[in-house]
Amino acid sequence: MNSDATAGFSSPRPEQSAVAHEHEDPAYQVFIDSLSYLSPEDVELVRAAYRFGDEAHQGQRRLSGEPYITHPLAVAGALAEWRMDVPAIVAALLHDVMEDTAASKAQITARFGKQVADLVDGLSKLDKIEFRSYQDAQAGNFRKMLMAMASDLRIVLIKLADRRHNLQTMAAIRPEKRRRIAHETLEIYAPIATRLGLNNISRQLQDLSFEHIHPLRFGVLSKAVKAASGNRRELLGKILDGIHGKLAEEHIEAGVFGREKSLYSIYRKMVEKHLSFSQVLDIYGFRVIVKDIAMCYLALGALHSRFKPVPGKFKDYIAIPKVNGYQSLHTTLIGPYGTPIEIQIRTQAMHHLAEEGIASHWLYKDSEESGADLQDKMHTWLQSLLELQSATGDSDEFLEHVKVDLFPDEVYVFTPKGKILALPRGATVIDFAYAVHTDIGHRCVAARIDHELIPLSAELSNGNQVEIITAPYANPNPAWLGYVKTSRARSRIRQFLRGAQQDSASALGEKMLGQELQALGVTAADVPATVWERVIRESGRKTRQELYSDVGMGRSLAAVVAHRLVERHKPGHPARATVPLLIRGTEGMAIQLAPCCQPIPGDPIIGLLRKDQGLRIHTHVCPVVRKSRSTEPQNWIRVEWEPDPGQFFEVRIKVIARNVIGMLGRVASGIAAMGVKIDQVTMDRKKPGLFTDVHFQVLVQGRSHLASLMRSLRRIPDVARITREQEPS
Repeated sequence: MNSDATAGFSSPRPEQSAVAHEHEDPAYQVFIDSLSYLSPEDVELVRAAYRFGDEAHQGQRRLSGEPYITHPLAVAGALAEWRMDVPAIVAALLHDVMEDTAASKAQITARFGKQVADLVDGLSKLDKIEFRSYQDAQAGNFRKMLMAMASDLRIVLIKLADRRHNLQTMAAIRPEKRRRIAHETLEIYAPIATRLGLNNISRQLQDLSFEHIHPLRFGVLSKAVKAASGNRRELLGKILDGIHGKLAEEHIEAGVFGREKSLYSIYRKMVEKHLSFSQVLDIYGFRVIVKDIAMCYLALGALHSRFKPVPGKFKDYIAIPKVNGYQSLHTTLIGPYGTPIEIQIRTQAMHHLAEEGIASHWLYKDSEESGADLQDKMHTWLQSLLELQSATGDSDEFLEHVKVDLFPDEVYVFTPKGKILALPRGATVIDFAYAVHTDIGHRCVAARIDHELIPLSAELSNGNQVEIITAPYANPNPAWLGYVKTSRARSRIRQFLRGAQQDSASALGEKMLGQELQALGVTAADVPATVWERVIRESGRKTRQELYSDVGMGRSLAAVVAHRLVERHKPGHPARATVPLLIRGTEGMAIQLAPCCQPIPGDPIIGLLRKDQGLRIHTHVCPVVRKSRSTEPQNWIRVEWEPDPGQFFEVRIKVIARNVIGMLGRVASGIAAMGVKIDQVTMDRKKPGLFTDVHFQVLVQGRSHLASLMRSLRRIPDVARITREQEPS
């Protein structure tokens, strides 16, 4: 994976042979020595892979001037530290040969087997595909990696080791490219490491990225932490002695270790909480490692009796582990001189999993069971991302979903049957509904949290029991996109709305095309199927429905398509007068009544058709019409109301009335007496005066119905004036 950090080679120059490297390169010897856990036959296969890679990369150098083979050797060395199996280490040594050399997948398969070839292929970039933008390329590469990761999690371990080494060796890269790679690492790769429980490598990726993005801040903060370490050595020793003493007093065997927070986490805390470095007191934390779960809780009790706990700062990730399998007890205590102390209490197996995550499955055989469980969780998560990428065609949208999914900061809630679901902090009832099942999400209308009815937009808190109420007629609302937090819910809602929009756009396009054909004296049925097929093919579409949808969404002009059809059917056929398109007002998402002027039946109307926005209906007197009818005449089409739409339409009215007790009730009663529903009512917040403005949004059947309502309201003694309102343009 010749990431941008290693892109570009100097001109080829003679290199030492691979055999010479084996004898002379100290890094290679250290790497081979680290493979002592493998059999001699396996080590020989790794040696062969090194020779193959070194010969394939012959003449290539990194921008730093080093032979290119030093990079895959470093990546393979990281995997050896995790005690990975032979196919993973061989794939790490060969991970760039398919992309940067003449070596093919068939050659790798023949020499090292299909498993290794598939791993290398999963790590190769999509260089041969032309992308419209860097964003598209990033999404495309990430999609391929996701598919490969879903089939084999070793791919992500190789990728993360590769990214770490690239960040460590980017000194020769120009600054703007370094920053771009570092930003991508913070946005995607470090969170992936965290999600997989690889906390150690995640911290390294964050600090390396921080150094490349803000080198001066990194340097200043690094010096400040070193200085603070010296100044606080006595305090830290006193805290450490206090923890050791109390645990020994309670006969609890434990290892106690001080841990320094990463520079990036300190920097983030300073930025997010607007603190100076001197105000960040919890730069250091402590880990207590005990032999079993029971001892974790005993140690917690002992430490709480020695130091005062900070209320609200205790978290039990043993009873309810994080999504990535992480388990520990977290507590914050008040130490000497009022210093806050962060303490994590865990077993040795939990510690292995916390530091190495998914890699602990290979590294520590004693945690094999928890590692297998973690692999199942990760496969489930990866599968959900694959579903997103198959449902999402847009690169920006796909990457948005991925980034949302990678920053969970979970809350844990319960179904009525007691099942625990982990959702991102800030998740709403709708997120919960879609986490249970897509159909539950689509049909939800209300919910109960802890047996109380609450709105769908309500945010969930730890420990909530959530029950979803559904209805067979319900459908997702576009407004839901404004407050859902999970990528799953956002993706499913968008997918449904796109389908609904496609259907209504197709119906609108068929109607508009029929109108234009009628103006030319023919009907859609008159045009032969062969002519339809030819015009559809020329338009770059596959079916008539796709062509209709293009017309309905403004991507193709109905008049142009109609002329093509008629020209190929009856060349030179004369046109007739255009007939207006009939509107009911309830056609679907492709036809919308403009909120600025809120047209209702009886109003003279006109339609504005813009690309990918469908048809927007305005009144003739709407300010939008006055502004843009002359500047974009090709987008305006003739429309008229159907004789009897039989629906209710929203309209705003302003009532200026005397500011007296009971006025609002009398006006509202007058509206209700006319059989009109009030949808919304607001009053101007002005200083009390003789008159006040009351704004109603009501539902009427048309212009005559509205006129009757306004006449009726004028008879109320308190009402001085009543007008229909429009939003300012």
